[in-house]
Amino acid sequence: MLSSLAIGTTIVLYDGNPNYPDWSAMWRLVQDEKITIFGCSASYINYLKGVSAKPARVYDLSSLREISQTGSPLSSEGFEYVYREIKEDLHFNSISGGTDINGCFAIGTPIQLVYAGELQGPGLAMKVKAYDEKGNAVVDRQAELVCESPSPSMPLYFWNDPNGKKYGDAYFSVYPNVWRHGDWIIIHSDTGGITFLGRSDFTLKPSGVRIGPAEIYNVVERFGEIADSMVVGQDWKGDQRIILFVKLAPGFQLTEDLENKIRRALREEASPRHVPALIIEVPDVPYTFNMKKVESAVSNIIHGRPVTNRDALVNPESLDFYEKIRPELQKE
Repeated sequence: MLSSLAIGTTIVLYDGNPNYPDWSAMWRLVQDEKITIFGCSASYINYLKGVSAKPARVYDLSSLREISQTGSPLSSEGFEYVYREIKEDLHFNSISGGTDINGCFAIGTPIQLVYAGELQGPGLAMKVKAYDEKGNAVVDRQAELVCESPSPSMPLYFWNDPNGKKYGDAYFSVYPNVWRHGDWIIIHSDTGGITFLGRSDFTLKPSGVRIGPAEIYNVVERFGEIADSMVVGQDWKGDQRIILFVKLAPGFQLTEDLENKIRRALREEASPRHVPALIIEVPDVPYTFNMKKVESAVSNIIHGRPVTNRDALVNPESLDFYEKIRPELQKE
């Protein structure tokens, strides 16, 4: 925002529920204020898609040149929805970075093609690669996002860490002298694009098979009955089982038929390993103020570990439900 102000741009900030009193609130703002670049999260786009919102049919979006999306991975269907129902001649700029680097590892460019489900490429000065478990750079397969060289905005040290141990453990403990950010990605050799699959810290491993949470979200979010979801792995009988928490859209119930539909879709569109052992209805899903799902908090709760980042959540009260059902999850 500071760099935008530096070139004379006017910034419009909105504080509050972007869907109040209904889904059209932001698009009325785009029309009335002649907004050119609109920033939002994947969860916001998924909500619009879930309620079959069609902004292009209702509002004049001629001023809009770009949508910049971040927060969590967006599926190919989410990309297609934007171009189909919002505007077909804009730049959809899906980005991913970190607060700690004050920037983006992967970002868009208006002079290259946009491929559904892919961020267009590395940011300037970001030597981004995907490393396998042995530290080899790979393409066309799931691997860890790393940055092989220092970038201008990386932190140099942590406060109250005089010998640099905390800093080293946070980013350089897995691949010596190479920054590991904790994201699970695929770099595509044909397009140069990057697909993000979620945090590698929370990669699911049922029967030792690695699964990115986004692989499940990408299937589940297609269901109009589901407003939001969260998936975690629970250590169970020497293995790990997948638990899928779903927040239902208004007017729907988690019936046996809906559960079967979800399981069938995951089995057919992903694999049998992606099918959750449990599907549980929840009133809400925890998010950070940057609108990132916080699987770690729920995982800590169901494993009896403390949650240390409640202050970073926009809805910390959502964790109460998971704490309430923890004893039942340990019995089943």
